[in-house]
Formats: sequence, structure tokens, C-alpha cells
Amino acid sequence: MTDTPPPEGAAILDRLHTIITRYVILPSPEAIDAVALWTAATHAQPAWAHAPRLVIRAPEKRCGKSRLLDVVEGTCYKPLMTVNASTAAVYRSIGEGEPPTILLDEADTIFGGKQAEANEDLRGLLNAGHQRNRPTIRWNNVKNQVETIATFAMAALAGIGQMPDTIEDRAVVVKMRRRTRAEKVAPYRQRRDGPALRALASDLTTWLRGNLVELEAAEPDMPLEDRAADTWEPLVAVADLAGGNWPERARRAAQALTAEREGDTEFSDRLRLLIDCRIVFGNLEAIPSTILLERLKTLPEAPWAEYAGGGLTAMKLGVLLKEYEICSENIRFTPPLGRVKGFHRAAFTDAWQRYCPPPEEVDVPEPYQPYKPYQDDVSAAQTPVRLLHPVRLEPYHDQPADQAGTA
Repeated sequence: MTDTPPPEGAAILDRLHTIITRYVILPSPEAIDAVALWTAATHAQPAWAHAPRLVIRAPEKRCGKSRLLDVVEGTCYKPLMTVNASTAAVYRSIGEGEPPTILLDEADTIFGGKQAEANEDLRGLLNAGHQRNRPTIRWNNVKNQVETIATFAMAALAGIGQMPDTIEDRAVVVKMRRRTRAEKVAPYRQRRDGPALRALASDLTTWLRGNLVELEAAEPDMPLEDRAADTWEPLVAVADLAGGNWPERARRAAQALTAEREGDTEFSDRLRLLIDCRIVFGNLEAIPSTILLERLKTLPEAPWAEYAGGGLTAMKLGVLLKEYEICSENIRFTPPLGRVKGFHRAAFTDAWQRYCPPPEEVDVPEPYQPYKPYQDDVSAAQTPVRLLHPVRLEPYHDQPADQAGTA
């Protein structure tokens, strides 16, 4: 009795899996499955509402990221490989018809260091192109008219270090690592090996293009939510169409790689500040701006002492918190502080609930004991709350209330 052969789609994905592992060592079985499914999904772009990105990154050189991109180039749909393309060229390459699969090698040179600001338009294109019907509008001086430029296209980026967070948030992220001496792969030569890869690409196109109607109508059960679900849905839909054990493998890969990415995502400055403010507040109901800034700068491993070159200031603090609709107010504290600029805890509560993970236990340097804001009710007026400074009195001792702090 022989084993039942896998369905056509599963057999093609199995071949793609074998080719990938022939030339590249990936960090996990889930990563291999993810790359195979992403590559297959490029052949069915007309069916997708979202165009997931594939981010291939490594901590150092010689980790196989460019070789993996070579294999993806050989097996994906209409590959457009580039190392350093202008934003205008990428726009024009996407065009009005069916887009290519954009492959950006050495993406760290595009989005890292001094080049990051210069390539903001390209980052915006990649962000917008994740979702269908998000075109860019430009004024054409030659034609004297408005132009609508398509952005929707699947894209893969390879580079050292993390890509911009807005791109990785829309991506299947594979973290490569350098091979050990015991890990062997076959050398890849485009002239010799390329035809076999293109033959497999042709089989992928024939299979998936013949099922576009089914793929477009697919609503697979997803193990993820929100943008992660949008990103992984095309891959899971391909796996469900393929059958065999691919549906289970796709969902396992989605969960594993998403959890891995979220575990090491760097916080934006705004989010880091929001979390650090939560730590500094402790159980306080209000805090003067001057003391909030001082405590932020003393947090271990926090960037605020040297933020933006000169350290976090009241103005920079206000700019970062403004996006969360958090503003300072004039608050009356016990003498000698009196009425100064500060923040109520209530102003942060909604943002903390929406954006912050559960706070961790952190030892915060305590140059001052907790204090309470002035209360205008009768009981507070009859029983003033004293502000205690057991460690240092110098910043406030014998200082007039109207000069105590104005940040």
C-alpha cells in the first residue's frame, strides 16, 4: 500500500520548500514555510486586499539574506530586483497594470543612518502599498494635471538590522543568522540554477492563477488579529488552497514569527516616553514637569538624559506627548512649590490603557519622596499636605513659590 500523493498545490509548495532549503539555512521550520508561502502568494497578487512585505534581516554580514533574496527572485512573480532605486523609479515600475514583485537588497543603506530622511517618500510608498486602493497623488507639471499613481505591490527587503517599524509592522519578518561549519548548503549559480527556479515559478503561476476567484473570495480562519492578520491572510489562503499539512503549518508560522517580531520591536520615542512616565508616576496623582523630567533622565538605560543631543526638555516633552493628547497644566502643589506646571495622572490614564504593555517592576531612583497636589476642598485647606524631601532639599529649599518651577 502506497501513501496517497499530496494535492497538486501541496506538492508544488513542497518543491519550493526543498529548493529554499537547498541553498539557504533559515532559523526555523516556520521561517522556511513563511518564505515559501510568501513567494507563492506573489503569483496571486490580483486576489489580495493586502500586499504583505517580506523582511529578511540579519545582525551581521554573511548570514545568507542576499542568497535568500536570490532564491525568492528566481521563484516569485515578475521579480524587480534593485539595490538602490529612486522612489520615482519604483512608482513607475509599479505602473497601472499588474505590478511586479519589488525586491530591495541592502535596504539598511536606504533606511538607515543619514539616508533615512532622504528616503521617507520610499518608506511612505511601501507603507501605502500594503493595502489596495491607496494611491499617491502628484501634480504633473508637463501635463498640467493631477496624476494618480498606484502603490499596491508585494515587496521584499533584505538588510542588516531592523527595518523601519512601520514597514516591519506590515511584514513577515525572517531573522537570518550566520551558518555554522556543520550547516551545509549548495552553491547557487544563477546561470546554472536559475532555469529550474523559473520552471517552478511557472508552475506556481499556473496553479494559483487558475484559482484566483477562489483565493479572492477566501476568508480563512486566522490565528492573528488586526494588521498582523491582514499581512498573513494571503499566505494562509494559499496554504488552505494547497491542502495537505500546509494549512496547519501556515498558521503555526504566522503565530511563531509574529510573536518573535513583537518580542523585539523597538518602541518609538513617544511610546518609550509614555511607558517611562508610567514608571515615574508610580502611585502619584500629579507631578511637576521639572520633577517628571528629572526622574525620566535618571531612569536606568533610558535615553532621556541625552535625548536629541541636549537632553529631554519641557518643550520636547510636550511635543512627544501631544500625539496622545496629553498636556501640562498649572497645578497647585504644597509649599514651597506652590502653583507650577505639571501633569495630572488622569491625563495619562487613557493612553496608558491603549498603548502600554503591563508595567514592569523597575527600581526608580528616588531623589524625592512622593508628594500630593494641592486640593481645593475644605478638608485639604484645613489639613495641608506637606511635601517631604528627605534626600535633597536644595532644589526647593527656601525658594519662593513663584520661582520654584516653570517648565
